[in-house]
Amino acid sequence: MKYDLEERTYRFSDACKMYVRRLDHSLSNREYARQLIRSSGSVAANYIEANEAISKKDFFHRIKICRKEAKESALWLRLSDSAAIGEKEALRGEALELTKIFASILKKQAVK
Repeated sequence: MKYDLEERTYRFSDACKMYVRRLDHSLSNREYARQLIRSSGSVAANYIEANEAISKKDFFHRIKICRKEAKESALWLRLSDSAAIGEKEALRGEALELTKIFASILKKQAVK
């Protein structure tokens, strides 16, 4: 089975969207939810852009953005108040795994 990071980033973004729909509508959660939707969507969008890059420099720039946005997603998840702790932690874990994957891609580039 082929590993599809584009699909994985899409699923992460979609899962964050579903998580946000179930959050309490406190003032802080509304802001964290907005930020989470933006950052998780940006991970997926920038990964698509990386795959369509016209140069290696552009590819690695997009991967750096993916890493940054995945880190931000983990922060917004951490800050959100949710009764669904298991779901929240699973999403945080995925954000951190994605961060590591993108860091690994960048590290491999630095070795070359």
